[in-house]
Amino acid sequence: MESKIFQEFLSRRGLKLTKERMSVLRQIFSIHGHFDPEHLYLSIRDSDMKASRASVYRTLNLLVESGLVERITRSDKGNVYEHTYGHRHHDHMICTACGEVIEFFSEHLEDLQKMICEQHQFAGTTHTLEIRGNCKACQKRKK
Repeated sequence: MESKIFQEFLSRRGLKLTKERMSVLRQIFSIHGHFDPEHLYLSIRDSDMKASRASVYRTLNLLVESGLVERITRSDKGNVYEHTYGHRHHDHMICTACGEVIEFFSEHLEDLQKMICEQHQFAGTTHTLEIRGNCKACQKRKK
């Protein structure tokens, strides 16, 4: 299904679903969790699929624009991504020391965001919440 969605997105842009783009898409949707572009490229290179490093980065940007993939964080350690199609919404806690990404969901936070939007007569369609700090292991190391 994600390939059909991506193909329709590309078509609206006047672009084609090339073999390289399809390789990137397949590899991303075989990953269950967060990934960075370099590891994605290396996993494609080590498989029977083919895509250049430049194609991986360009395709990632297109997948983010299409809504199939989300850029989780931008930091000095680089970008981290995850595929979101078919997954329930969640937010993230990001350790600024080691880069660990912890997923969480809070119905209370979701309700609070809806209430705030209503108070401001704002029609929210999506949001991203990142809490930055230190994970349990890094807190222990700092003591």
